[in-house]
Amino acid sequence: MTSEINGSPQRDVESTWARPVDKLKVSAAGAGINLNVDGRQLSSPLRGFGQMWQKTYRIRLEGASVDPQDLVRAWKENFPQFWPEGNHFYGRVGGMQPGDVALLNLAGPGGVKGPGGMPLISTGVMVIYADEESFSFMTPQGHMFAGMITFSAYDDHGTVAQVQALIRANDPLFEATFRLGFGHKAEDAFWHQTLQNLAAYFGAGGSVTQQNVLVDSRLQWSQAGNLWHNAAIRTGMYMALAPA
Repeated sequence: MTSEINGSPQRDVESTWARPVDKLKVSAAGAGINLNVDGRQLSSPLRGFGQMWQKTYRIRLEGASVDPQDLVRAWKENFPQFWPEGNHFYGRVGGMQPGDVALLNLAGPGGVKGPGGMPLISTGVMVIYADEESFSFMTPQGHMFAGMITFSAYDDHGTVAQVQALIRANDPLFEATFRLGFGHKAEDAFWHQTLQNLAAYFGAGGSVTQQNVLVDSRLQWSQAGNLWHNAAIRTGMYMALAPA
């Protein structure tokens, strides 16, 4: 919903921003495995452990004529469809609303899954903002990253789709994997493939560009205790004990 002030459209804050919550509550999220979401707090970049990065991924939709708002609408309505194979997003069917909580069941690099095809990491996100031009997620405790991810599209002599993440590793273990190169490579490959799948949905070509900015090189040792909520460890323990 929008209104006009001095001739300029103003968005209704209540309809575009999620209300503050103390703890996440999962409802109507489909068949996803809910191990590390319900009852968890949100984890902004300020609450993470590792170096803070801003990563921006873009793709120009070549050979297709689509309005940026139409692209964002289709992106929200079909969001899970664009993810790389082996990764699953369980959220509201047919769109996203501020305050929605979705479950993520994620494979490892290259689509590797756990025993019996189970995910290697079970985590989630909350939709903190959504309008006609963009939508944003924030991660919960235990997620690989403490941070926000924003999805948008804009016109620049053609429509450009963008994913921008402001993130830092949630705990020392995740930071170690990123320093070794595994985590960042997997994250980059994930969003490159997502944007390519999105472009293909509209019958467009194009290559993904990426820009990395190191916002804060410090480690926040005061947040080292985030390891207690590490979603990879907790998912692994669950998978090991599930047969019993």
